[in-house]
Amino acid sequence: MKKIQTGSFLLALIFLSSCSVSKKINRPAKNYLLNNEALVSAHTGISIYEPATGRYWYNYQGDKYFVPASNTKLVTCYSAMKYLGDSLVGIKYNILNDSTVVVEGAADPTFLHSDFKNQPVYNFLKRFKSVQIVNSDFNDFLGNGWSWGDYKEDYMSQRSSFPVYGNVVKFKLNNSQALSVVPSFFKSHSTVKENLSNGFRVEKPWEQNEFTFFEGREKSADVPFTPDEITIRNLLQDTLHQSITLIDNYLSKPAQIIYSQPTDSLLKITMHRSDNFFAEQTLLMVSNALLGVMDDRKIIDTLLKTDFKLLPQKPGWADGSGLSRYDLFSPKDFVFILDKMKNEFGMDRIKTILPTGGAGTISSYYRADSGYIFVKTGTLNGVVALSGFLYTRKNKLLIFSVLVNNHRSSATSIRKAIEKFIQNVRDNN
Repeated sequence: MKKIQTGSFLLALIFLSSCSVSKKINRPAKNYLLNNEALVSAHTGISIYEPATGRYWYNYQGDKYFVPASNTKLVTCYSAMKYLGDSLVGIKYNILNDSTVVVEGAADPTFLHSDFKNQPVYNFLKRFKSVQIVNSDFNDFLGNGWSWGDYKEDYMSQRSSFPVYGNVVKFKLNNSQALSVVPSFFKSHSTVKENLSNGFRVEKPWEQNEFTFFEGREKSADVPFTPDEITIRNLLQDTLHQSITLIDNYLSKPAQIIYSQPTDSLLKITMHRSDNFFAEQTLLMVSNALLGVMDDRKIIDTLLKTDFKLLPQKPGWADGSGLSRYDLFSPKDFVFILDKMKNEFGMDRIKTILPTGGAGTISSYYRADSGYIFVKTGTLNGVVALSGFLYTRKNKLLIFSVLVNNHRSSATSIRKAIEKFIQNVRDNN
């Protein structure tokens, strides 16, 4: 009888084990996803990977490209975890004298944002009678491939080098049916045309920060404003009650730094709420930290040539948030990125940033699996995505990505189908 080589025997065992696991997952994948009535006409990709053994348990179109929606934030999150340090740069500054300071924006989205009560930058600026802001060349307010028709929606706040109040105006009808406006600077830019006793709808021209109110159904609304230099100056002047001036061609680039918030506090909100504005500003902060300029295209090109040069499929990466339909990633790409995140930063840090079952964007899902699943969701019209980490009943750590494109069903039905599939993988392995 021919003797089997030990190495070949081990490889055969690994191959048979891999086939066994793949078969075990293949049936629920077909039952819950691939043969699901809501998904049979959709484009679906699934990858499940076990980092401890370095092998894929399952792949179905794992190397195909998909629009990932907010799963794109995972790429931005990795970049921020690596390059932004433990605290965000709020502003850079030079003090001219006891009463005057020159400042340069650093793309920090937390300045005067309602999510952050502690405001180190605001406290610093209040020390001076005069604030001079160095004009930036940044005017790419919208990302590449965004649907510009959504410019009035709260999920599409415009980007800027010096964000203030999240670059949105908050409107709300109070108990006396009077209209509350925050920041109050925009009260003089708000015009009520009809009776608002039952609610309102708000209109804003594309090219102007002027808001007009008509009778409608809304009791509150967050509407993005265009953060051009003049608007930011006037808004800061109204908020700080100081002299604010804009300066060009400042020869001595501000070098001193005021830090604002812990980096992971921003990333946690970004990932739990899937905050597009925070994600976009985060990518600009990474660009500023690495390249000295706020340019999403340049930083994406740089990261794809360095940190992400070994991605299984070279992605089409267009923005920081996933709002763009130009974003194209494969399930295997997300497995690679998540594995890289785990290896470089550890699961303890990841667990503080990504939501688990019953929290954030999965507050209605995976409640029985809380503490065992840590993921990022993604949703656009016709797109549902879920990528992250899963601990099985036998405490095996898996990295997975499920991407669904071109479905014509409800996003809720797709999410529930994915939930049943993932729970089956967890319960039976």
